[in-house]
Amino acid sequence: MLLLRLVGVPLSISLSRKSIVKMNRRRMGFTLVELLVVIAIIGILVGLLLPAVQAAREAARRMQCSNNLKQLGISLHNYHDTYKSFVPRKQGTGTCGSPRDNCNRVSGFIGLLPFMEQQPMYDQIMAGDASVPPGGPEGWAGWAVWNQAPEGLRCPSGNYSGTPDSTNNYMFSVGDQIDNNRDRSDLRGVFAYRRGIKFAQIVDGTSNTIAMSEHLRGNFSLGSNSQPKIGVSMVGNLDPRTNPGACLDSHANGIYTDIASAKSRFGTRWTDGQTERVGFTTVTPPNGPSCFEGANVNADSAHSVIAPSSNHPGGVMSVFCDGSVHFISDTIDTGNLASVAAWKGTGGDSGISPFGVWGALGSKDGGEPSGDF
Repeated sequence: MLLLRLVGVPLSISLSRKSIVKMNRRRMGFTLVELLVVIAIIGILVGLLLPAVQAAREAARRMQCSNNLKQLGISLHNYHDTYKSFVPRKQGTGTCGSPRDNCNRVSGFIGLLPFMEQQPMYDQIMAGDASVPPGGPEGWAGWAVWNQAPEGLRCPSGNYSGTPDSTNNYMFSVGDQIDNNRDRSDLRGVFAYRRGIKFAQIVDGTSNTIAMSEHLRGNFSLGSNSQPKIGVSMVGNLDPRTNPGACLDSHANGIYTDIASAKSRFGTRWTDGQTERVGFTTVTPPNGPSCFEGANVNADSAHSVIAPSSNHPGGVMSVFCDGSVHFISDTIDTGNLASVAAWKGTGGDSGISPFGVWGALGSKDGGEPSGDF
């Protein structure tokens, strides 16, 4: 017997053991409505937490990317301490076609290897082998050593496949130079062909001059993926040296308008010193379109506008000549790119860059006032 008192009135309720068991069984289960409510609550919580988790992951990847560039900045300084100049972007030995030379086509990353804790790889390259000359073959060759890029040359937010190969994400600055930034030794930027720039030549100050940035890896042929982030468009008869704004017209709604006249070689060979493989310009903004002058998508471009790119929201990471690392926004001031009177960027030109704050960061001796970026 169970005696209950409600409002002072005694009630006697007799509950059998069988009825109590039935009630307990009912309470152990969920109704369909209750189950749907629980699922809905879980879905809402996941929806609220997922963006925060993704943001935290990207923050971690961006921090690792920043650290990679910081290490590259230290490597540049250690190289300068040893050789009294920065490493050239492209150098090597001899002429093309010689079995004893590499066509002066190896990238500056080779010279930096001893300062990136890669001395054994550097020694192997300098020794060559039975079929390869000391110093390695041409940077585009399929030598086994060339096919193993150091892990520190890849950004965690990049489009790396995960399989060890010849790809990289970090690039040398040729500055606001457009005219033959492939083979000129007198570039306005810091990293030129077969010429090492000294600290004393960076008149604008090492803290105001960009050294390296990043670029998403290309896939050789754009195919259906015509994003400016990974490709470069041919502008045909429109010369980017006289009208860089033509590059902006080569794409619409985030894709190139003419896929057949585009190529994608960025970061596909870390050992090839060509600008379109390991270089970038400070002309079009980060994550903007890149263009070259000419009609042959299979040729190495001499006159090019190459914007750095990344999967970091809103911009790219960069290391300056003083070793400091900065985030450069996609909206950085680029001056008047559409002007038909825009500076050509030839070696003989000097003075303030016409390409705004972005161009000023690329020139080592333009004399521009420092601006916000």
